[in-house]
Amino acid sequence: MKQVIVARRDLEMGAGKLAAQVAHAAVAACERASDDHRSTWRSTGQTKVVLGVDDESAVLEVAARAGTAGLPHYVVRDAGRTELEPGTVTCVGVGPAAADAIDTVTGHLSLY
Repeated sequence: MKQVIVARRDLEMGAGKLAAQVAHAAVAACERASDDHRSTWRSTGQTKVVLGVDDESAVLEVAARAGTAGLPHYVVRDAGRTELEPGTVTCVGVGPAAADAIDTVTGHLSLY
């Protein structure tokens, strides 16, 4: 079991902003997972991996692939209170779910 968060590199968010966006994605995607997946993931260390992509279209492609695969996921759109314009897509959280299922959607991406 694991969770993957895919964040945009092109936005050049500050470290705090990136951390907040990743946290939003992690929490919201987890809330969409089944009770069994959440429970198993929590009991096995809550593995999280942050991957990077170059632009909004890549984030949305991951979200679409996750949806097609039936994986819990959540796309974060920023509120626009600090560094970014309102509605800016920053990242997508996928899982928690079986690691091999998530790898079919995100395995081709590199670490952030």
